[in-house]
Amino acid sequence: MSGFLEELLGEKLVTGGGEEVDVHSLSARGISLLGLYFGCSLSAPCAQLSASLAAFYGRLRGDAAAGPGAGAGPGPGAGAAAEPEPRRRLEIVFVSSDQDQRQWQDFVRDMPWLALPYKEKHRKLKLWNKYRISNIPSLIFLDATTGKVVCRNGLLVIRDDPEGLEFPWGPKPFREVIAGPLLRNNGQSLESSSLEGSHVGVYFSAHWCPPCRSLTRVLVESYRKIKEAGQKFEIIFVSADRSEDSFKQYFSEMPWLAVPYTDEARRSRLNRLYGIQGIPTLIVLDPQGEVITRQGRVEVLNDEDCREFPWHPKPVLELSDSNAVQLNEGPCLVLFVDSEDDGESEAAKQLIQPIAEKIIAKYKAKEEEAPLLFFVAGEDDMTDSLRDYTNLPEAAPLLTILDMSARAKYVMDVEEITPAIVEAFVNDFLAEKLKPEPI
Repeated sequence: MSGFLEELLGEKLVTGGGEEVDVHSLSARGISLLGLYFGCSLSAPCAQLSASLAAFYGRLRGDAAAGPGAGAGPGPGAGAAAEPEPRRRLEIVFVSSDQDQRQWQDFVRDMPWLALPYKEKHRKLKLWNKYRISNIPSLIFLDATTGKVVCRNGLLVIRDDPEGLEFPWGPKPFREVIAGPLLRNNGQSLESSSLEGSHVGVYFSAHWCPPCRSLTRVLVESYRKIKEAGQKFEIIFVSADRSEDSFKQYFSEMPWLAVPYTDEARRSRLNRLYGIQGIPTLIVLDPQGEVITRQGRVEVLNDEDCREFPWHPKPVLELSDSNAVQLNEGPCLVLFVDSEDDGESEAAKQLIQPIAEKIIAKYKAKEEEAPLLFFVAGEDDMTDSLRDYTNLPEAAPLLTILDMSARAKYVMDVEEITPAIVEAFVNDFLAEKLKPEPI
């Protein structure tokens, strides 16, 4: 276990009081679940979470009164440590985005858990990218032995299970989480067993959200086309509306099913299951309940005729207005080409695809998300804006890796781009051999 943790967190963590703690000591303590708390001292929601999380952490560990860093490791001459109770095998590590060390120190001082040292800025950024953190506060739970993500939305764990009775909050099958009655907007009730054999879209949305209402209008047409084509497909609306009246008004526009608004526990479990961080989000599942894509929103907008349903992910995407938002999810390889040359974009995708497939397969085998997304960008207003924003030369072809969260770019400007050049560029990036330029 310590090997994985040291690779993830480095050799040292710190307590709120500034004392160093060896990461390998977590293994000696029998830690089975690791929480990564992403936040910032300047965020009021983070301050609120820290207070509720401290109470939660103390209840689970049974050492709330022991002070910051309690239980970080056996003291000199201590005998064999007693086997920790299952609910105490939890540790939390704070991963800060603070830019001011004094503010960071003031914020972590009263935390009873551990933190990445302030100076570990590069490691913090890698963690933000690895787990695709898009907003704060965020809390994810990992299996401390395997590194697999157990729960992507720990904030809901604190709210829904304040006593930790469901520890360690591992993912449950969709069929189990969705079990119960579902509604149509005419009041008809169906059992969730009616979904068997169908592809399912789990649609997280709300009437108060303008992008949600825009997507719903498109999604209604997509749903109709898929059903008319004879496909077994159903959508489940999981509301984030602020009142039942708003839910009913919004749901009246939808031809599909919904989790009852009054069933807040089931709605919350679905949010936890898929780690929802923002809306609208459309998760598309296969008939066995396994995720096909978390980017259903992008797929629906890019495929108005639904010819590519059920939208299995493509290793390489053509950059567009609708999928450009994914540039903010983590490092992205973008190959800029001259789209006025017929077939240039398709040839570029074919050039990149074997490398992309190899990277995706490697990380899928480890049940991890790939550390890079892959795009081909032609010539249009959106691509011009991207070049301007990142201060890239007008050359084409131009091979780049853009890391928006780190405000960094890596550029290879050569006359001819070959598969070997792309693969070497990607491998050097993953091995941290490339020198970044600022965006």
